[in-house]
Amino acid sequence: MNAIKKALGVVWIILGPASIIFMFMQAIEKVGLAEEGVHRTNTALQWGIILFIFIPISAGLVIFGYYALKGEYDKLPEE
Repeated sequence: MNAIKKALGVVWIILGPASIIFMFMQAIEKVGLAEEGVHRTNTALQWGIILFIFIPISAGLVIFGYYALKGEYDKLPEE
């Protein structure tokens, strides 16, 4: 079970930055495809809010994966 936790720790560490890179690519594409004027401004604002919310979530994934890789979750309390 501890090996699975460590392997998933590597997955979380990779998934965090990969998701942010993917979301930035999507944001650039969607803002570029939007019509000029108000539509482009609204699209940029929406993607700015989405990125503002999900960057800390992705950072949390990296931290969670780091702790799993180090073995911090190997000894969980038993109840």
